[in-house]
Amino acid sequence: MIDPIIHDPPISVVDLVGLKKQCAEVSVQNEFEVNRTEFTHEGYPYDAFVFYSRFSGTIDGDEYSFRKCYARGCDRNLCPHVSQAVLIANRYLQRDYAELKKAGIQVEEKLFTLEGMLVRYDRKRDEFVSPLILDDYIRMAKEGASVSTEISLEYLPAVEYFEHREEKRVFFTANFRVRYLEKTHICQRCVACFDMKEEAVEKGPAMELANSRLAAIYEELDAANIRYEPVYFS
Repeated sequence: MIDPIIHDPPISVVDLVGLKKQCAEVSVQNEFEVNRTEFTHEGYPYDAFVFYSRFSGTIDGDEYSFRKCYARGCDRNLCPHVSQAVLIANRYLQRDYAELKKAGIQVEEKLFTLEGMLVRYDRKRDEFVSPLILDDYIRMAKEGASVSTEISLEYLPAVEYFEHREEKRVFFTANFRVRYLEKTHICQRCVACFDMKEEAVEKGPAMELANSRLAAIYEELDAANIRYEPVYFS
């Protein structure tokens, strides 16, 4: 198992857990953000909503703050529908809550809601479909199912819109084409991002964080005997 790099101040939930294990005093609060973001795919722009949790607090009395992307949703086939994105975001968020709790870090376990997060979004009135995330396929593989995946990585340029400003960002995105029961399902994971204006400072740590998260995912795939070829951002 690869020991994760622990950043202080933290830039990830893994850092919070690692610092707590090093006997630091860690406090955590989280607030949700959902921002309309214009992505570009194969030269064509499209709008999506990106779901973030902003974690903040103190490490031994020193303040910190970072955001983590949990899902993105839109009304096209380029990403999950918004109603499904909320559920996907909550699944990953609950997993992080469990890791924080296991490490002895207290945090209010708030969840994303359609009503609270998407008041500006014209919600699609489609039939509800319960989405599967990569964790579900890992669990099924551990139970004996035959699962394989092809992995591709993307640098997704985007413009994120805030109330009084906008930011050009690049998202490190991993696409998992999971093959199960003769069907293919796409699971996407946003593993890091950076502000284009701060590329010289932020790109290196963001790539390091993205690859660290990919390595952790690959360890889970290995443990479940899921066939794949590892790839990393470079």
